[in-house]
Amino acid sequence: MTSKIKVDNITKVSDDSNIINKCGTTITLGASGDSINLAAGASQTGFGKTGAVDWQTSSIKTATFTAVNGEGYFCNTVGGSFEMDLPAGSAGAIVSVQDYNNTFDDNALTVDPNGSEKINGGVAGGTVSLSVEGQGITFVYIDATVGWRTVAGTDDPFAQAASNYVVATGGTIVTCGDYKTHIFTGPGTFCVASGGTPSGSNTVDYFVVAGGGGSGSYTGCNQGIGGGGAGGFRLSNSYSTPAPLTSPLAAPAGLAVPAQGYPITVGAGGAGGSLPSPDSSVAGVVGENSIFSTITSAGGGAADVSTTGAGGSGGSGSGGGRGNATTQSRGIGNTPPVSPSQGFDGGDGTPMPEQPSPAPAPARNGGGGGGASARGGDGGSPGSGAGGAGSYLAPGFVGPTAPDYGTSGPVSSRYFAGGGGGSGGSSSEPGGTGGGGAGANSGPSGGSGTANTGGGGGGSICASYPGAGGSGGSGIVMIRYKFQN
Repeated sequence: MTSKIKVDNITKVSDDSNIINKCGTTITLGASGDSINLAAGASQTGFGKTGAVDWQTSSIKTATFTAVNGEGYFCNTVGGSFEMDLPAGSAGAIVSVQDYNNTFDDNALTVDPNGSEKINGGVAGGTVSLSVEGQGITFVYIDATVGWRTVAGTDDPFAQAASNYVVATGGTIVTCGDYKTHIFTGPGTFCVASGGTPSGSNTVDYFVVAGGGGSGSYTGCNQGIGGGGAGGFRLSNSYSTPAPLTSPLAAPAGLAVPAQGYPITVGAGGAGGSLPSPDSSVAGVVGENSIFSTITSAGGGAADVSTTGAGGSGGSGSGGGRGNATTQSRGIGNTPPVSPSQGFDGGDGTPMPEQPSPAPAPARNGGGGGGASARGGDGGSPGSGAGGAGSYLAPGFVGPTAPDYGTSGPVSSRYFAGGGGGSGGSSSEPGGTGGGGAGANSGPSGGSGTANTGGGGGGSICASYPGAGGSGGSGIVMIRYKFQN
């Protein structure tokens, strides 16, 4: 049987009998409204693409793979981040990718060009990361100068060139020289589009302070209350600012940040004990943790008002408080332990010794809450313990101000995470002052730590309803990196 191919929609453009082989001649297949189909198993070359891809719905990608020109892929990163390797570029090549089920914000997809090819004219071999929930993007190869160009309308988040430096968004961004600092005073996400390379930057410094602990309140006198412990203080300073200007608590190495989203937690300060009735006592509340990547700073310890008077443990421990004839023990700092230490113990409280009647009972004086760089002061006779001093932020960070403290650090420094002052057991006993770094003073109602400093709350002295112990200050997270040379 003889087969016949009928062609009636090739527009003739010349009488040249060798038109099919003639170079530089336009040949039109089909007429307006027609479709040109290839038989099953057939392939085409030389036609390129015009902005559309064939979506591979039968093969959802869950692990690293190499893309093919003209195809689009749905990528499911629920099991973890992986990579899409682009094919070797040729003019007009096109690849698309789409978040399969809104998981790119938890586990990013990295897009890697072939060899030394570029993305958006950036550094040779530089990658981009898709880390926004539901994100999709199309890549079209133009030429060796630009390489693969991302095309996603006016809101294309990858229009910037791939970089040798860390590229990120999130929080309030402050630029100072060759460095950027991202400041988080509440929850957010640090979104890294490029993790950088060793020849530019590929690590970040962190400053993570947790919420300070609250102090308690007790109706009446003869019951001193410990100051709240400061929130845990953790800092790295790998880029600049050599000792002695750097806080002694600074870790020498920063963190690598592969391209993805990093949720930020900023710990709230623990509430102070607020009296519910005229004859009552209420303990303070532990501060909340602050978290960035693998760095967790623990909330400050809270002051107790039970008859044991034991201080609470945390990033820094609270002071010992109300007790009987024995020493009111301090709370333990650097709990859980990390290195360098994130904080110090609180101070011990003063017990009320036995005395013959009718001699007046001496006051029980509370210990001060621990701070980032010093233990809280012990309750004395007379007087209550002062909060332990906080520690200072490396000047290379640019962020909100916090009170300077004394002369033990550089004049331009800013102190964070000071302990709260303990309270006296009578109105005639001096109350403890807050530690540098916005730890609060004690008083009839204890002072509260300053917001975004992690300072501990101050104890209450001879509180009367509706008095309260001081609350801890909320924490803060800041992230710094080099973005240019």
